[in-house]
Amino acid sequence: MSTLTIGWIALPLFLGFSSYLLPRCDRILAFTVALVSLTYGLTHLIDPTPLTLNLLDSFGVTLIVDELSGFFIVTNALVTAAVVLYCWPSNKSAFFFTQTIILHGCVNAVFICADLMSIYVALEVIGLAAFLLITYPRNDRTLWVGFRYLFVSNTAMLFYLLGAVLVYQANQSFALAGLANAPRDAVALIFIGLLTKGGIFISGLWLPLTHSESETPVSALLSGAVVKTGVFPLARCALMVEEVAPIIQIFSVGTALLGVTYAILEKDTKRTLAASTISQLGFVLVAPAAAGFYALTHGLAKAALFLTAGNLPSRKFAELRRAPLFLPLWIALAIAGLSISGFPLLAGFGAKTLTLKSLDSWQAIVMNIAAVGTAIAFAKFLFLPRQFKSDGNEKMPVGLSPALTVLLGGLIVANGLNLTVYTLPNLLKAFLTIGIGWLAYGVVVRHIDLNLPKRVERFEHLIGGMSLMLMLLFVLVAA
Repeated sequence: MSTLTIGWIALPLFLGFSSYLLPRCDRILAFTVALVSLTYGLTHLIDPTPLTLNLLDSFGVTLIVDELSGFFIVTNALVTAAVVLYCWPSNKSAFFFTQTIILHGCVNAVFICADLMSIYVALEVIGLAAFLLITYPRNDRTLWVGFRYLFVSNTAMLFYLLGAVLVYQANQSFALAGLANAPRDAVALIFIGLLTKGGIFISGLWLPLTHSESETPVSALLSGAVVKTGVFPLARCALMVEEVAPIIQIFSVGTALLGVTYAILEKDTKRTLAASTISQLGFVLVAPAAAGFYALTHGLAKAALFLTAGNLPSRKFAELRRAPLFLPLWIALAIAGLSISGFPLLAGFGAKTLTLKSLDSWQAIVMNIAAVGTAIAFAKFLFLPRQFKSDGNEKMPVGLSPALTVLLGGLIVANGLNLTVYTLPNLLKAFLTIGIGWLAYGVVVRHIDLNLPKRVERFEHLIGGMSLMLMLLFVLVAA
């Protein structure tokens, strides 16, 4: 199994660069890589026995593949497969699919790394590949958004690298378990890097502009899979080192509330989805034991939402309310939005129920408020007008239907993994939460005309926010 794992890690790099030599096979190679990852991830979900590989014992360079890894790998595989299917009929060049394959492989690498240095290398390559995909259209807007993302990412990883060096000095190893004996400075520096990469709390305010201004398939990749590479190491740390778990949960709760507030007040469809991603990452991280399944359900739903939203006649909710949507587009938005809201019969219901049941009382109260906010945010999509026939304004790309089949079908199939949560109290709570959210939207929120300040998303303010987060981390770690 260890040889198979090494080959699986190396495969995306080999096929990614091979697509330059075989440009006519670029789509086939990209889809093949996604299918191989799906098979590998499902194997570790069926048999959750952990697999540990020690590559460099003297440095603590270690790989761990377990059930948590399996869920994240399956998420990455399904999202990548859907994006490849969506782009299949397009005129995307071999360069696009090469970067997609490389990005996919490095995202998988993060999900099995259990040491600080391997995670650092994988995150750095992810940053470069994501930058190249964001800037693929080569216009002024995407170039600025891409460089902005790269600057923030590199700044965060500098903090992370300093923390990793301090951990090695204290333990003579880069293993994640070394955080238990590391200086408080090291923990704070590593966490600020991961919190920023994962789009958590104030240091994650780079995310709305980056995800909303990227091309539709790139937005789906970023929100569905890539952003979870910052969250996964934090979840792994929380499970391995009990001392750091309370710090992570504090930021998770704050992230859920901050993101859902932005999502509720946004007037733009893609920015609403991007802000919702911030909030949902808080749900992923607040209960590390349930993080894998929640990441899967969120990744599938959010990728489907971005792919669909990219084909609406407008990004402005005010304009969409005046022009009925083509019914198939509205159905896709409804299914994905209901799943994230925790509606029964979809995988999001089981994920949200398991997560909320794993929390302490104060955390559960706050996260239930965030769950109501999630229902409010997606009510903006659910209550848009619709019509059975298209009026010609909606663009239905040939690749959209197979992509949505993979993503939405995954939500329906994954619902069967947690049938034990289908109890009367859980069902009543889910319907009550969603009902309160829809009522609040219809009575109050839809009549609010409040524009959120965009100044906090400027580059200099993002770096300042990162510094404030670092100081807060020092205080929390010291306490």
